[in-house]
Amino acid sequence: MFAARAKDGLNFLSKTTPRRALNALKVLGSYYYSKYSKKPVQLGLPISISIEPTTSCNLRCPECPSGLRFFTRPTGMLRQEFYKDTIDQLHKDLLYLIFYFQGEPYLNPAFLDMVKYASEKGIYTATSTNAHYLNDANSKKTIESGLDRLIISIDGTTQEVYEQYRIGGNLEKVLDGTKNIVKWKKELNSKTPHIIFQFLVVKPNEHQVEDVKKLALEYGVDEVKFKTAQVYDYENDPNQLIPDNDKYSRYKKNKSGSFDIKNPLLNHCWKLWHSCVITWDGLVVPCCFDKDATHQFGDLKETTFAQLWQNEKYQNFRSAILKSRSEIDICTNCTEGAKVWG
Repeated sequence: MFAARAKDGLNFLSKTTPRRALNALKVLGSYYYSKYSKKPVQLGLPISISIEPTTSCNLRCPECPSGLRFFTRPTGMLRQEFYKDTIDQLHKDLLYLIFYFQGEPYLNPAFLDMVKYASEKGIYTATSTNAHYLNDANSKKTIESGLDRLIISIDGTTQEVYEQYRIGGNLEKVLDGTKNIVKWKKELNSKTPHIIFQFLVVKPNEHQVEDVKKLALEYGVDEVKFKTAQVYDYENDPNQLIPDNDKYSRYKKNKSGSFDIKNPLLNHCWKLWHSCVITWDGLVVPCCFDKDATHQFGDLKETTFAQLWQNEKYQNFRSAILKSRSEIDICTNCTEGAKVWG
């Protein structure tokens, strides 16, 4: 698996152009200047963006707004025309494009065509899927799209355990989809995508951590990643999801028996300088923790990205992060963002 990760890293670096490297240096310099001066400065454009193919999902996972149908914002599908216009604005500076936010990307019929469009512009592309739609045809098209990284969510190695979090899911479909991807990657003699089994560690499945490593080897997966679960009502953990193994928990038990978040919430966030999230209908929000798009910086259907990236709303939000991150609602249950490259 180390060799596969090294190949993926080299593939990522191969996407770097002089312009993209210069932009990354501008962003990095802006972040550190802002962090220490407490004055928000942004000289570059995003190194990375997440764009949402759809808010629809076939599963009903207990801590997912898409699965629970808890959105107050509209649901829908990303349109190709809008998507292409956005990529055309950003591709010369953009290094990394993530095709997910909420929902299951493969439910958008144009999803793989959109991946191909970005791949042809030399952008590193990634997506995350529950793998229920990786039939033979979609798997072949996935390889042909040029997708660089495919994250397959597999939160259990037996159906009984898997379905406790992936409610409505079928583990056999996930494994069949994995077989299809690996098969077509070999048949088309493709170096991509880098295939990852992502295991969201929760109490019902934490005893299968070693089992999923063995399963990955059996199916020819390149890497296994373990992810800690975000629990909305973490103080009480009503769904009993917080694992006993502290290594895989975002939370720690306090003296009263309830839970506190481990993250100290330092007053800076790399995410606000190097990336953003674009919803299916063109709204720009700060990061993946703003699942219901409550902090909207603008609408790309009405303005250019460069104007929006520097507007007053965005700068005020960056300023608020530098002043007191703990007072921002979407930050209070966040364990990411503070580290550069984290």
